[in-house]
Amino acid sequence: MEDETRAALFARTGIKTVGIIGLGLIGSSFAKAYKQNSSCRVLGYNRTRETAEKALSDGVIDDILDETNLHECDLIIPSLYPDAIIEMIKKCAPNIKKGALVVDAGGLKRKICNELWPVARKYGFTFVGGHPMAGKKFSGYEYSTGDLYRDSSMIVVPERFDDSDLCERLAKAFLPCRFGMLTVTTAEKHDAMIAFTSEMPHIISNAFIKSPTAAEHNGFSAGSYKDLTRVAWLNETMWTEIFLENRDNIIKELDYMQKHLAEYKEALEANDSERLWKLLHDGKIAKEEVDGI
Repeated sequence: MEDETRAALFARTGIKTVGIIGLGLIGSSFAKAYKQNSSCRVLGYNRTRETAEKALSDGVIDDILDETNLHECDLIIPSLYPDAIIEMIKKCAPNIKKGALVVDAGGLKRKICNELWPVARKYGFTFVGGHPMAGKKFSGYEYSTGDLYRDSSMIVVPERFDDSDLCERLAKAFLPCRFGMLTVTTAEKHDAMIAFTSEMPHIISNAFIKSPTAAEHNGFSAGSYKDLTRVAWLNETMWTEIFLENRDNIIKELDYMQKHLAEYKEALEANDSERLWKLLHDGKIAKEEVDGI
């Protein structure tokens, strides 16, 4: 889509002021995207005021977001840990403009959506669960970029799955972020899928690196090792909260994984080349099928 077309479509949303709550990697990248690719006024809040002041001096935000200007925001993006998102929006709800769009950027959707949809109805704004599928190895304001979301997927969870008008509104609202696709789903489907696509890779990577052999990897490791261990370096506070909240889906995926790993171990212990070949072949075919190769 041409920039002129993107700008014209976004202008029709009527979004003049965007409020970002939480100026870490995710929130600040949203702020930079709206500053760089729209004429919106961007307000930002962070728990540590120094970060908000840094964003203000850097021109990433136009003003610090607080209770005196929250009502000016047409779009609010809370980018915090899941429980903090719930607490913050409940606290701020009376000051949110009627008709405003609130889309969170948390990693889980069932608890957040179930808690905040009734709040939004009570106070007259629209709440949509959101999850941008983008990130980096390191978190924090200093690692944020205006193109973090380019060509990635933005998952949205509206209260009514068939609300086509709201989905169109969301697609236009996020045009400055240059997402590659908008994925509309339910909170239940989101959490089940994220357990597999995001949370399990973090657990596997984090467990894999605990091998005593890892200490001597230097000189023996290449691409596959780097790929598998990249996300072992994580924010343990955030991921503990996420893992426990989504533990039912994660435990199911762990059961699948343990079953498959046991099959490889049994084939190796039996020195069964035919069985091992079949397991490896089945894995290759599964990869081809899910990727549409």
